[in-house]
Amino acid sequence: MEMAYAQAVAFKRRQLWLGLLLLAVLVLLSGHVAEISFSKLYQHIGGFASYIDRIFHLENGRPVISDPAEWFWGWKKWLALMGETLLMAYLGTLLGATAAFVLCFLASQNLTKSNGVVFFTRRFMEFCRTVPELVFALIFVVAFSLGPLPGILALAIHTAGALGKLFAEAVENIDMKPVDGVVATGGNWLHKIRFAVLPQVASNFASYALLRFEINVRGASVLGFVGAGGIGQTLLEVIRKFYYADVSALLVMIIATVMIIDAVTERIRHKLIGLETKS
Repeated sequence: MEMAYAQAVAFKRRQLWLGLLLLAVLVLLSGHVAEISFSKLYQHIGGFASYIDRIFHLENGRPVISDPAEWFWGWKKWLALMGETLLMAYLGTLLGATAAFVLCFLASQNLTKSNGVVFFTRRFMEFCRTVPELVFALIFVVAFSLGPLPGILALAIHTAGALGKLFAEAVENIDMKPVDGVVATGGNWLHKIRFAVLPQVASNFASYALLRFEINVRGASVLGFVGAGGIGQTLLEVIRKFYYADVSALLVMIIATVMIIDAVTERIRHKLIGLETKS
């Protein structure tokens, strides 16, 4: 008995080592195919560390924390740009969530009997969430010129695809008995949605939308790199001009804003889905 147990343990151990060896080979192979040069990484890692050190020092060589007023010299302008970024994320989330709300019912097999409508709605949502926001932003910058509008549209389209999938999955997992009850009393398709589906999924919809808003705040900060407005555009400018202390100041502002929004929306989401823990 003990011998059989020892053999089983040894077999599992050999499987583990073989799996790790296979993983290591696949990692090295993928690195070779992707032309990743570990020697180049080793040679230039010092430059990366030097850049990180520079962005946390002022022009006079002192640490940024030694003179916060000098570090955040442009805080009023940057705060206004951060507000623009938040508005981009808010409007992008609102428009995208509205579109997702409409599309999700058409993409749900338990509510839409037409397989063609379900198929094309799902493929459309896949297209919306598969194309990166930066690509949409670049297209809209060419069409509408620089500014927040391209960023809002890019976030809205990507949000519609991502939330549409989450909303549709929530709808497909509902209890169909209330739906059957509405149908039995003569209710139409809209009555089913209003009185049988929404009461079951409304809190989940709101939770997913808030989560997407968190994601869009980070995304809106990056969209400025292609001229789509917000604080990202200024961040790219200071990086290109080697204003090292300004880079760290903007990064700290963005990180602090995202952390605050994450904390607030997390508490709201927990309350909506009934998971608020007792303090």
